[in-house]
Amino acid sequence: MSPAGISIKTPAEIDIMRRAGKILAQMTAELKRSLTSGQTTAEVDRLAQKLMAQQGVKAAFKGYRGYPGYVCISINDEVVHGIPNEQRRIQTGDIVSLDMGIVYQGYYADMAFSRGIGAIAPGSQKLMDVTREALFKGIEKAKEHNRLFDISAAVQQWVESHGFSVVRDFVGHGIGKFLHEDPEIPNYGTAGSGPELKSGMVFCVEPMVNAGGWQTKILQDGWTVVTKDGKPSAHFEHMIVITPNGPEILTKL
Repeated sequence: MSPAGISIKTPAEIDIMRRAGKILAQMTAELKRSLTSGQTTAEVDRLAQKLMAQQGVKAAFKGYRGYPGYVCISINDEVVHGIPNEQRRIQTGDIVSLDMGIVYQGYYADMAFSRGIGAIAPGSQKLMDVTREALFKGIEKAKEHNRLFDISAAVQQWVESHGFSVVRDFVGHGIGKFLHEDPEIPNYGTAGSGPELKSGMVFCVEPMVNAGGWQTKILQDGWTVVTKDGKPSAHFEHMIVITPNGPEILTKL
């Protein structure tokens, strides 16, 4: 463990998580390609289940605190944790955010993306572009001897400079033998503060960005998080490891 209580992974552990990340990235790419207008979110979930079975990996989310799906599928004003549903159909113009995790040889991998379906509004495209860019702005700061909130501040600065807001109620996180490990990584914060970053730390950086205000609420299902003002949201996430040569993205094809 590092002084801040953040676990430092061994080279052997990082190698397993690298393989886990590659498997997850391949499955996520297949799900991304499959998304189409008219499809139910339950159909997407079944494909995720099938891909996991083919790869011989376990679902990270299914049964986690009672979550019923293999993937989280959130549409438009849904920020995160949307539950797959037989009645919910994806439509042209939707922003679909998909968050998926797996367990491989006892270690977790986790990633997320947002994708527009067919012709989408320019504002929706901009929201997704800025969120994806913010993810990489944050990752750029994940270097040895930087501070944790350098990541947070870079995300916040990029998002707010484009007129959007970062969700404050949900955060990125450490990952390893558990899905959520220390530290929490907010998408807002003061640069130069927080624990020192060290080689071997593995994090999930995941900006969730709203077109309107940052405030959210949870629906009656106990899971689905939506924007309070009903405006759309986007979500991107990569799992990374800090190395002496800078950040390495583990969930990249």
